[in-house]
Amino acid sequence: MNFYINQSICINYLRVGAVNNSSVLQIGSAGYIKSLSNLYNTGGFFEAAPPATRRAELSQALSRPVVPLAPPPSR
Repeated sequence: MNFYINQSICINYLRVGAVNNSSVLQIGSAGYIKSLSNLYNTGGFFEAAPPATRRAELSQALSRPVVPLAPPPSR
């Protein structure tokens, strides 16, 4: 069975909250959506990432600012 659909779509404002590896944004009708996933080593890394830190170590590291914050501008 074949469907022939003519559409006229006008979008004045489109806000996308999040896009991740499995997101599909469809506007209008799609006869066939083919999934595609590509993995690229854009950082040029040659070995595995270090193991994740424990929560206690992480909370100690985040207890003080990594970069000192500038004071707010005076008005």
